[in-house]
Amino acid sequence: MRSLITGGRGFVGQWLAGHLRDLGDDVVAIDQEVEITDPGALLAAVSDAAPDAIYHLAALTHVGQSWDEPLRVLEVNVIGTGALLAAARECGTDPRILVTSSAEVYGAVTDPDRLPLREDSPTAPLTPYAASKLAAEALVAQAYLGHGQHVITVRPFNHIGPGQTPNFAVPALARRIVAAERSGAGTILVGNLSGRRDFTDVRDVVRAYRLLIESGLPGGVYNVCSGRDVPIREIADGLLGLAGTSLEFEIDPSLVRPVEVPVLRGDPGRLENATGWKPEVPLEQTLADVLAYWRKHED
Repeated sequence: MRSLITGGRGFVGQWLAGHLRDLGDDVVAIDQEVEITDPGALLAAVSDAAPDAIYHLAALTHVGQSWDEPLRVLEVNVIGTGALLAAARECGTDPRILVTSSAEVYGAVTDPDRLPLREDSPTAPLTPYAASKLAAEALVAQAYLGHGQHVITVRPFNHIGPGQTPNFAVPALARRIVAAERSGAGTILVGNLSGRRDFTDVRDVVRAYRLLIESGLPGGVYNVCSGRDVPIREIADGLLGLAGTSLEFEIDPSLVRPVEVPVLRGDPGRLENATGWKPEVPLEQTLADVLAYWRKHED
């Protein structure tokens, strides 16, 4: 299979490219060299790649920063998705397309009876990032219903692993722990540790994406998640335990988001039924790998 990845140099994109190549796919990855909101440049890149499958990962993904640049987030995440879908219609190979949305589209869940979140659960985006992803989902639905494109939407919950930038909570915590170890500091700055999230290792996530390209139903929406929510505080304590160090957490108001989703836990049943996928990498192994990555790369 010849596969094209947008956002191919990003955290997930690099893991996905490696996984696809391990399976024998011919992979073309595009990133900053093609402006995702430029229809002409995007059509040329997609046509040159002549893909059988497209994984559309390119996006502005930092939830906190989306409050500072909401229009840019909408431009990249919505217009960029529309341009990609249009290019796929015109490239001549009629590729299968996987578009990444986000579990953030479900919003804040205060009623535990609503958990776990399923693909037909109500959506209520709280952040500019979540709003952009839900708008992009509408474009995907229109591409399927109006143009008959073989396109599916994935809603990944929190995915973590070595190589993720410290713009996200888990790698940020690991990096600060390593920095504190080296400096001899007794405290590290943190944001809100009270939230609960459904974490999946990135290596399991990319396996799900490839399986869905093969077996997902056109027009379908799929959660990619573990089905278990874990407190951020437990993650932080787990990293400290793996590091073998004793540090105090100090809340930094600048790291607290304007609006915080208290809990996210998804139901992976639709994905499992369609593909047979199950998460394979234990959370403790993921955290150990993240910590090892920052011990190697912190300098």
